[in-house]
Amino acid sequence: MGGRLRVESVADLVWNTQLGFLKELKKRGLKGVRLFISDACLGLVESIAEVYPDADWQRCAVHFYRNVFSLVPSGKVREVAAMLKAIQAQESREAAEGKARDVVEKLKAMKLRAAAELVEKSIHETLAYYAYPPQHWLKLKTNNPMERLLKEARRRTKVVGAFPDGHSALMLVAARLRHVSATSWGTRKYMNMKLLKEMDQEVIHSVA
Repeated sequence: MGGRLRVESVADLVWNTQLGFLKELKKRGLKGVRLFISDACLGLVESIAEVYPDADWQRCAVHFYRNVFSLVPSGKVREVAAMLKAIQAQESREAAEGKARDVVEKLKAMKLRAAAELVEKSIHETLAYYAYPPQHWLKLKTNNPMERLLKEARRRTKVVGAFPDGHSALMLVAARLRHVSATSWGTRKYMNMKLLKEMDQEVIHSVA
């Protein structure tokens, strides 16, 4: 009983932290959000649905692959990786879902039932990007930009090694993020949003 209560309290803490973070972003003016990309972080999807109910959620394909690989013997990881990538390489969501069903059957034939169950249950979470312009698909499959920033933060904090308190670490990371935003890296255009606007206009005209 005590263990379960502790787990639930941690889950509640994580959910409340994520919910509070999203609410603060919205309070500060973040609006018009179309898509969130993340791993399957505890409580995050529920928090997004509450604060930004009209936004889509895309599960990072790379994180999903790693989740599947954790259920696969090391000698078969490369083969399974190729199978998962084949799903993401399809030209439409319908084709990707069909390919996923084939992959599930192959995984079962390989006696990888746990991996097959995960793909069957959750692969659809990695396919939200198909609702956006094809030119954007590669960059919407993962949350690589955020991972790149986190890697930079880890690199800088690792140099210091130890901090007297959390505030000192936060100051260093914030300073690094300010540096990124002030350089060409921070001003580089990641996607051509004009393509999204054109897609929206086509949808409006087709409905009309």
